[in-house]
Amino acid sequence: MSSTPAGPLRHVVCFTWKPGTEPAAIQAVVDALSALPAVIPELTDYHFGTDLTMADGNADFAIVGDFEDAAAWTRYHQHPEHQRVIVEVIRPISASRTAAQFLLPSRAHEQESAT
Repeated sequence: MSSTPAGPLRHVVCFTWKPGTEPAAIQAVVDALSALPAVIPELTDYHFGTDLTMADGNADFAIVGDFEDAAAWTRYHQHPEHQRVIVEVIRPISASRTAAQFLLPSRAHEQESAT
């Protein structure tokens, strides 16, 4: 890991489910993730969904979350409810996971660019 980045960031996670994963288990992931923004205020924007199978080799499911800064992401990452969802709902059906975090342009920069 490197130094703590400054500024807003995006967290992207992709999962591939284990063969034979039941639709009900995937729905349980959707339901659990849907509840997180209400209990984790650090999430400034949050989207997730099942892959549309438009290209071979894609993951099965993706999650995208935006945060004001790295400290907010760390609080989200360590939040007990987030950890519960990972351990109890996602990990039992996950065959693989990959993730990345990257800086977003600052909102002030976006507003300047729009004018």
